[in-house]
Amino acid sequence: MREKVLSSIGEEYPGLDETVYFAIWCAREAVAAAGWESTGDFGLNLGSSRGATGLTETYHRQFLESGSVGTLASPSTTLGNIASWTAHDLGCRGPALSHSITCSTVMHAVLNACAWLESGMVKRFVAGGSEAPLTPFTFAQMQALKLYTRESLPYPSRPLDTKKTNNTLALGEGAAMACLVKGPHPRARASIAGVGFATEPMKHGASLSARADCLKSSMKMALKGNDPRKVDAVILHAPGTLKGDHAEVQAVKDIFGEADPQLISNKWKIGHTLGVSGMLSMELALLLLEGKSYTPPGYLSDDTRPAYRQILVNSVGFGGNAVSLLLTK
Repeated sequence: MREKVLSSIGEEYPGLDETVYFAIWCAREAVAAAGWESTGDFGLNLGSSRGATGLTETYHRQFLESGSVGTLASPSTTLGNIASWTAHDLGCRGPALSHSITCSTVMHAVLNACAWLESGMVKRFVAGGSEAPLTPFTFAQMQALKLYTRESLPYPSRPLDTKKTNNTLALGEGAAMACLVKGPHPRARASIAGVGFATEPMKHGASLSARADCLKSSMKMALKGNDPRKVDAVILHAPGTLKGDHAEVQAVKDIFGEADPQLISNKWKIGHTLGVSGMLSMELALLLLEGKSYTPPGYLSDDTRPAYRQILVNSVGFGGNAVSLLLTK
């Protein structure tokens, strides 16, 4: 599928970064599923933690070797490239925005979509993002932080593995989009019953407090007016790092107390897709709410529930920024 997407979209729009190709393909699928493909009367907010990493590295290598770069180096490596080309391809006539706030980027796109819809300035909104971080420079950055896995594991990242003694973060790539409207809709797959967001003070660029204070605040805000005992599961950010995973689990315990939601992560299967990860967690939540089965990885006990009616989704990124969304049927 990856090569099919890159070749087909690349033929239409040569010279762009893989993040743009992923975004265009995914956005086409999303608006078609929502029945919006015949109109452009919607807004668009697509984010990325890393942006055009692959193309940036290519142009930078070219610059080091020759002292110059190609004519389109600047426009094709901007973060805004993702939203602008996708909006062009879809014929979007509303606002088209790109942004980055590390690994919670796409969940912030959903927050932005909610704000635009609440304002009444648009009636439909596409929120999502794209990430293609499987590049030498990105791997080197993760390894420099000593976060990246040093083991050959049957499951990437290994979130929620209480027996691990090393960081097991493993990168993934992809794009994810959601089509959002305000209020009930006959084609809606789920509803957002609560939104929460928070930022905690930083000690350094990659810091997160021992009990993930930003996540506690975002979860508390998202649950306001909702009974925590009715939340069936929390889909964690849980990237596979020792301190990060532990802090998030502690934050969930602090918020839910005696309530016992199932703790879930999909990163054992797809790795950490950085800024896109939050919406891929939302996708998992939708599937569970629709009755799809969930089989935990072999290193976790089977704690699946017979039915899911409310699921809280977490996302947090470098800089101590967090977003939580409560999804319901």
